Amino acid sequence: MSATASRIARLAALAAGARPGPDPEADSGPDPGPAPHAALLADRPDATLVRRGRVVAKAHAPDCDPGLLAVRLRIAAHPALHGILLPPLPVTGPGGLLTLLADGRPATRWPYGRPVSPDAPDAAPWEETARLLARLHTVAPPRLPGPVPPMRGPAKAARALARMRAAATPGAAPALRHAATTVERAWTQLPPWARDEAPPPRAAALCHGDLHLGQLVRHPVPDGPWLLIDIDDLGLGDPAWDLARPAAWFATGLLAPAVWSRFLGAYRAAGGPAVRPCGDPWPELDTPARALTVQTAGLAVAKATAAGRALDEDEEAVVDACGRMACAGPELADRPEP
Repeated sequence: MSATASRIARLAALAAGARPGPDPEADSGPDPGPAPHAALLADRPDATLVRRGRVVAKAHAPDCDPGLLAVRLRIAAHPALHGILLPPLPVTGPGGLLTLLADGRPATRWPYGRPVSPDAPDAAPWEETARLLARLHTVAPPRLPGPVPPMRGPAKAARALARMRAAATPGAAPALRHAATTVERAWTQLPPWARDEAPPPRAAALCHGDLHLGQLVRHPVPDGPWLLIDIDDLGLGDPAWDLARPAAWFATGLLAPAVWSRFLGAYRAAGGPAVRPCGDPWPELDTPARALTVQTAGLAVAKATAAGRALDEDEEAVVDACGRMACAGPELADRPEP
């Protein structure tokens, strides 16, 4: 059995409520395969997810720190996060909320929730997302299990640039090499904290760290309240980082001004601390939005280079935004007014 098939089988067993057994590679018996009725939801380098009934089992990234993940799991299970984060389910492993697979990757169990439908963009829960973020950002960290780790948003941005550099080859198309140079120029203009080279100037709020619409589910299914999922990057940081992806999409023309206004208005109305209560939010949002633009562009160039294809229209838009940032200096250039 391959390592991937072994991991999927172990996750299927975990989703079914069993403790993952020995690695089948070490067994002489036949390949057991996935548990009945198990469905593979995703298998990426950073995560593998298997659903069985109402439970999803997740194998976290190979470089995930089990100790820090255990703290994040205890935070997600804490009463202060009820109604904000999807709580983990117990497993028969260290600390009760995680176990280790045969390949050493931490694994966790979660209730299944209904994700945002990619086929209904007009029904995306922007206001609900904003209110969840405002509630998350106002949770008092001293109330939580700790020590609360740092939010990993800047680290993800730095990894995106490293991935782009690793994908570069002399044979890459000239347009992709030019795009990579453009992204690098924008990256060098970010302050050190946004490149994960120094502590952030604001780091007192509990942040999600990787907010996008794929990080929300309805639970219980099908029509329960929206909850945030994926706590791998959860921690103390600048709350503006969690608003940065929609802010960057708005600034680059990928998010309609009316949707951005609804999102920002709902966040402010809920008392979110990431931006000032009224007036121009960009003094707080500018650096995180630029960093998320560079991160998105870096990943786009890396994926296009690896696949040997050209950038698509949306990918070109974020690379073009990096070009404007590199030319305009410290402020995200040419953003439209809502």
